[in-house]
Amino acid sequence: MLHKTRGIVFRYTKYGDTSIIVNIFTEVFGMQSYIVNGVRSQTARSRIALYQPLTLLDLVVYHRENANILRIKEIKCLYPYHNIPTDIRKSALAMFINEVINRTVKEESHAQELCEFLIQSLITLDKQSKVENFHLIFLIKLSRYLGFGAQTKNEVVGGRLASLEAEAMLEHVVNAEYDTTLPITNTLRRELLEVLMNFYSDHIDTLGEMKSVQVLREIMS
Repeated sequence: MLHKTRGIVFRYTKYGDTSIIVNIFTEVFGMQSYIVNGVRSQTARSRIALYQPLTLLDLVVYHRENANILRIKEIKCLYPYHNIPTDIRKSALAMFINEVINRTVKEESHAQELCEFLIQSLITLDKQSKVENFHLIFLIKLSRYLGFGAQTKNEVVGGRLASLEAEAMLEHVVNAEYDTTLPITNTLRRELLEVLMNFYSDHIDTLGEMKSVQVLREIMS
């Protein structure tokens, strides 16, 4: 049966000589795997751009319950990024977001709400000029969709050690929106990121060490 849905590309893997298996988080069905034939052929190379990580899509898909791999009937870009590909800070943030969601978002029962959040967050990242604290606010907001979201600084810090300055600023970060101006120094920003990543590690056993964190520390400092 055919269904219309929006989606976000999480990743793809090569399959055969010219095909790929693409993992897309859809607002209707959550995480789904689709086979796309011929997309890596010489005559169809331009189409591969639609399957790059974090691409926002409008889709018409075939869906069958309990099927492991499905097919896409129609596909188009929902929102083309204007600044993320060319702004080094936004590119680093996008790399970080991609790694976070690939390690944390699985089969979500509230896929529509989570998909809407991710789409709007990525569009905001692309459009917004001040993004130095974007990742901190994103982590707080995402955690609420993953089921362990913090409403207070104490829930984030838990029993771990954090500076008084970090604890005081966390109170603001927990309640911040993406456009909220927060007076955070580079040193404090690094500490807050470490606190938040430890908070995630406490709730997600498979988080592991994230390569993009070090890149983010360097770019955002």
